[in-house]
Amino acid sequence: MNPWFTHTVCLECGHQMPPDIHLSTCTACGSQWLDARYDYEAVSKLWPSSIKGRDRSLWRYVELLPLGEPDVEITMGEGYTSLTRLYSYEQIYQHEHLYAKDERQGPTSSFKDRQAALSVMAMRRAGITECVLASTGNAGAAYAAYCARAGIKLWLFLTSLVPSEKMREAALYGAEVVKVSGTYDETKHVAAEFAKRKGIHLDRGAKAIPGKESMKSLAYEMAEQMTAKLGPDSTGKWRAPDWYIQAVSGGIGPLGVWKGFQELYQMGLIDHLPKLGIIQAAGCAPMVQAFHAGAETATPVIPKTLITVLATGDPGPAYGLLRDACLTSGGTMLAIEDGAAFEAMRRLASKAGFSVEPATAVAFAGLESMLTDGIIAPTETVIVNCSGHTFTAESHILGDQYVLDLQIQNGEKRTTQQTPAIHEGLDAAIRKLDEQVTSILIVDDNPTDRRLIKRLLQRYKRYRIDEAGNGAEALHAIRDRQPDCIISDLTMPEMDGFAFLEMLKMDPVTASIPVVVISAKTISADDARVLDQYSESVWTKGGFDTRVLVDHVVTMLGHSLDIEESGEVRAVRPLRRPDTGPLTSGQMISIVAVEDSPDDLRLIRKVLEASGPYKVFSATNGRDGLKAIYEHKPDLVVLDLMLPDMDGFAVLDALEHDHRLRDIPVVILSAKELTAAEARRLEQHAVLMVPKAQFNRDEFLARVKVILG
Repeated sequence: MNPWFTHTVCLECGHQMPPDIHLSTCTACGSQWLDARYDYEAVSKLWPSSIKGRDRSLWRYVELLPLGEPDVEITMGEGYTSLTRLYSYEQIYQHEHLYAKDERQGPTSSFKDRQAALSVMAMRRAGITECVLASTGNAGAAYAAYCARAGIKLWLFLTSLVPSEKMREAALYGAEVVKVSGTYDETKHVAAEFAKRKGIHLDRGAKAIPGKESMKSLAYEMAEQMTAKLGPDSTGKWRAPDWYIQAVSGGIGPLGVWKGFQELYQMGLIDHLPKLGIIQAAGCAPMVQAFHAGAETATPVIPKTLITVLATGDPGPAYGLLRDACLTSGGTMLAIEDGAAFEAMRRLASKAGFSVEPATAVAFAGLESMLTDGIIAPTETVIVNCSGHTFTAESHILGDQYVLDLQIQNGEKRTTQQTPAIHEGLDAAIRKLDEQVTSILIVDDNPTDRRLIKRLLQRYKRYRIDEAGNGAEALHAIRDRQPDCIISDLTMPEMDGFAFLEMLKMDPVTASIPVVVISAKTISADDARVLDQYSESVWTKGGFDTRVLVDHVVTMLGHSLDIEESGEVRAVRPLRRPDTGPLTSGQMISIVAVEDSPDDLRLIRKVLEASGPYKVFSATNGRDGLKAIYEHKPDLVVLDLMLPDMDGFAVLDALEHDHRLRDIPVVILSAKELTAAEARRLEQHAVLMVPKAQFNRDEFLARVKVILG
């Protein structure tokens, strides 16, 4: 532990505790909001002279970090990113000294690398080998990378609105990615419940000491870098900017940065504290609304923004801490519309050469608004946190099982007063997740037999199923994936089933994995004795009822076989469309088609535009589809259910939660086989379901004309 780390303080009741980075709650009041404190007088005698010769990373400031020295096996040189002057922005807005703190330069291209580095090192030192994290994207990728270096298994829970590129990136690092069709606050609840049920460590983000402490390094770096660029101030001290601007979701970033500047000020290294510019997306701005209403607490909201990394509807106590910081510094909070953010993203790329994520664009749109409205004085220096830039992971590297899809079903409308714990569908969704994280390895040298068993199981359960063609290949797969169950043949090349079972049971790590044997081999008395010892059951190929086998496997895994047959759904709810008045002669009817298949998309456009006054706007994934719907406010949406990023159900939920869009009629055109539960979900949203296999041009057009009146 760092010798300068002196004690821990509860931010709610002020109770002091020992200097323990692993403390999770206050021993006096039970609060989870804890803060590390240091021997600032001693550190002030060391800084800044002792810093000058050190490596340029966040560990440059080791005295005020709770871990002390970094773990060399885990660190990737995180921190000390560039402070870049934005000359083009200065010319546009006639304002000197505008800077970007370029956090795109971190190991996974976001400022969350700082948090992940400290948090993962703390877990490693505590002997934690498995972790659960809920994230809106950047933290997930960062934790996945650092957990890979630390040998920690990461269960990463993301909302379905997180871009598929982020999910692929995390999966490429080896994280178990769980996609939740709900809000970020619901996703956090599901993650916490999963961790509790499985007995796995849950990372608490901003509430945990490593998270906020890591972000302090931004303040130290900015003060040191400003001094290097402009020279020390008139008293010889480091320079703090007049404004620090950041887009926020849960608030961990600016909370940490603010603490860092407070510490520098307390030690006499800077002569003033910067004003904070806290920027939120207008579709999810509970902090901004509360701040301008003069409220001490923020009322939770249901997020309605396309900028998913900022979609935290309930900021909790973080708002109160940021409010106090803004009031103390003379700062402010602003809300930015999605459209303004996307315009700022294009402008920042074309004028300053910065390609950034949407959250950074929100911050820069806030900067533009503050400059235009005169909130920032002409002589004030400004630093904006350029929080990240996403690089994609190639989808073909990962196959088709890198994301677990968790649907939250709730017949009631969500309100801002509901908590995730009372949503009727939440517990059912968590139980479904138990199935999805269950993995089965099928070992058989006959690929046809493997495929038949796989299809048989996946017809009834959403288990993850891997395959191996022989015993040696199976042992390698088991070491990598630790399946919950093995289904094995006996007659195989290289290593037969008996040798495979013997090696499996000799290893204490794999000995407890249950094995079901399915084989055409004639079983001798000696074989039977071995199999009775090493396997749960033995089945003869071609000699059993398939449903009986499925029931046996499912029951052995502790699940139930609740079978819901799929079926066709047509005219699943009364027709409705926005009250826009009758169409006039020659008026074009706008339609947004969301479909990931280029061939099907061309067919939809061709059929519609050739048959009437229809203008079709197309999108190949759910996020782009929502953007098109927000932009065009169409008369009709044609939607596939199986999309590469967020599925059709998540798109429907997003429309239902927006009063401006919920009455747009939706036609589902999909090849997905619906379960009864999925059919019931569509009854709440969709006007019509058309199976792709039964698509008839004339019937489709007739139904569209009826819908559009």
